[in-house]
Amino acid sequence: MLSPLVSSVARRFYCSSRMVGKNAFIVLAEGAEEMEFVVSADILRRAGIKVCVAGLKGTDPVKCSRDVYIKPDLSFDEALKNGPYDVVVLPGGPAYKVLAQSSEVGALLKEQEKANRLIAAICAAPVVLKSHGIGAGKEVTSYPSVKGEFEGTSYKYNESSNVVVDGNIVTSRGPGTAYEFALEIVKILLDEAASQKVADALLWKK
Repeated sequence: MLSPLVSSVARRFYCSSRMVGKNAFIVLAEGAEEMEFVVSADILRRAGIKVCVAGLKGTDPVKCSRDVYIKPDLSFDEALKNGPYDVVVLPGGPAYKVLAQSSEVGALLKEQEKANRLIAAICAAPVVLKSHGIGAGKEVTSYPSVKGEFEGTSYKYNESSNVVVDGNIVTSRGPGTAYEFALEIVKILLDEAASQKVADALLWKK
């Protein structure tokens, strides 16, 4: 078993953007929707994208929406030091309220948008984008229960598509669309062949 020090160094190295290839920063906060987090992290890693799970409040295990605990790789602040990241991923669930109120998350998203790097939000998390003024005027989708959050704004709400891509913004509807969401991120960061290869592997296609 790795010592705590060695384990911490290993996680930091794994999250480092200085490694070759694409990388992703997934923000993990209390109340995150487990399926959306796990499916996103899993699919991206299967595609060879380096995923750093950043705990918004530190590195202690995070209690998610269905009482599943997930251990972050690094704290949010530690993970930022290894940036920039090719994509910032925001899982939904009740955690969206925490993310929407976080000035740290807002600053990260604004920097990501300014550099025209990818931002991906699923379920209720697209509301986080609106809260921080990200992607104004762009087409988005979300979990139906938070659709009203976009009424009277400049966002163009799409209630029929499972995944919506508008420029550097990717949004999706919920747990049931998590696979499509993650595969779309792979397609954008790598290519369609890489996305299809992961999809075929999940279906046991040779």
